[in-house]
Amino acid sequence: MHLLLNPGPVSLSEKVRSAMGKPDICHRETEFAELQSEIRCKLLDVYELDDSWAAITFTGSGTSALEAMLTSIICNDDKVLVIENGVYGERISKICQTYKINYTAVQHQWGEKINIDKINEYLTSDVSYICVVHHETTTGRLNDLEAIAKLAAKTGVPLLVDGISSFGAEELRFSDWNIAACAGTANKCLHGVPGMSFVILNRSLSDRLKANHRTLYLDLGVYLGYQDKSSTPFTQSIQVMYALDAALDEHVEQGGWKARQSQFRKKMAIVDEGMLSLGLKLLLEQSEYSCVLHSYCLPDDISYLRLHDKLKNRGYIIYEGLGDRAKSVFRISMMGAITADDAIRFVAEVKQIV
Repeated sequence: MHLLLNPGPVSLSEKVRSAMGKPDICHRETEFAELQSEIRCKLLDVYELDDSWAAITFTGSGTSALEAMLTSIICNDDKVLVIENGVYGERISKICQTYKINYTAVQHQWGEKINIDKINEYLTSDVSYICVVHHETTTGRLNDLEAIAKLAAKTGVPLLVDGISSFGAEELRFSDWNIAACAGTANKCLHGVPGMSFVILNRSLSDRLKANHRTLYLDLGVYLGYQDKSSTPFTQSIQVMYALDAALDEHVEQGGWKARQSQFRKKMAIVDEGMLSLGLKLLLEQSEYSCVLHSYCLPDDISYLRLHDKLKNRGYIIYEGLGDRAKSVFRISMMGAITADDAIRFVAEVKQIV
């Protein structure tokens, strides 16, 4: 079995893996309704959100949650700013293009720190939302939501946040940062199984959802209506939901998002120290990274494929860089059932290869 050091899916704990073996149930029975309700409550509890918020769950990848959030909340007469500094910011723009949403992209180089002054130039009085990726896994940069929120507060513009790679391990101050909604997924910082995603949404947006129907399957208004009545509009992935329920319990048992952040940081520090000792440079400044993933520059004398294949043969899966960095960068994540000893052993294997 390989240890997954890629940014999702993650190596599962035995508790989460075994949860998928629970009894089969029908999605129209009370057992399912109870499971769905418990998961929705536990998702809100991750950041201590009250009942003015709703967690909406559905079967799909993190991108489905992002697409559902954007297409269900943004109306035809809205204008949004999309902040791009990586692949996933650009994916927000692609979704807007696909659905003909009125947007303006505030473009940065991949990995570049978000320029607040640049955003301010685009933040006109007719802007309805700012859409931003919290943790941009293209490089591992954690974007400064607080700085963006402070700027947006001047005109009262709320944020739509891609929290797919940060929810459950990084700070998200929903009210203080005027976050209207946040897209997330089960199989990253929450350590669940791929195939279940969610949107955390302020219930003040309910009327918007009722008036906005761009899609059939990804219509958050429909899901919210059904789920508030302990039902579901479509068949959900029951076994994946069992796993998410167990993962959320484990998240609490291990101390919540702050403890998980601390665990990730400690393991990433082991990897950073090991890579730097080999002369492998960090792509960004250490302080600019999330706790979840760091990116490293490959040495001149070894290709990504060679490093990847040798590590895979030794039981470790790493991740390549994206775009023009695919041949010069590799990325490492410490999400999932990975211990500090695992991180130490991984560094030792890299030293043998490099």
